[in-house]
Amino acid sequence: MRYSLFNFLFTLVFSTPGMAQNQANTIMGKWMSSENNLEVEVFKQGKEFKGRLLWFDDSDDKTKPVNVRLDEKNHDKALRIRKLIGIEVLHNLQYNPGDDEWQDGIIYDGSSGKEWDAKAWINTDGLLKVRGYWHFSIFGQTMSFKRVN
Repeated sequence: MRYSLFNFLFTLVFSTPGMAQNQANTIMGKWMSSENNLEVEVFKQGKEFKGRLLWFDDSDDKTKPVNVRLDEKNHDKALRIRKLIGIEVLHNLQYNPGDDEWQDGIIYDGSSGKEWDAKAWINTDGLLKVRGYWHFSIFGQTMSFKRVN
């Protein structure tokens, strides 16, 4: 009995970091907004998770196709010449296994040129929820994304 308990505890202690790492990586991949107007790719670089803009609905202005739109609202004038497609819209996310969510991130809103604090989680339906907020999570807005296969 003592040997079995030791094996169980040993396995639990030494497999938990691997399990947490696997859980952390579940955010990686391509995600389409629930409104089908925005696609992002979440990836890991070093210890942080980031997101880049892959596509957005350009029906608001057909004179400027999505692939030529620039980051014109950015507060940094030097960045206003970069294309919106491919920019990093999410960075600094760190996985917190205790809360089972990614926290302490920054999200960039290209339509306003503003950055917000951000956190993310995957709900029981498999939807990625990303919340952008100002200092406190209650002062924010949450977007939902479904995984793209």
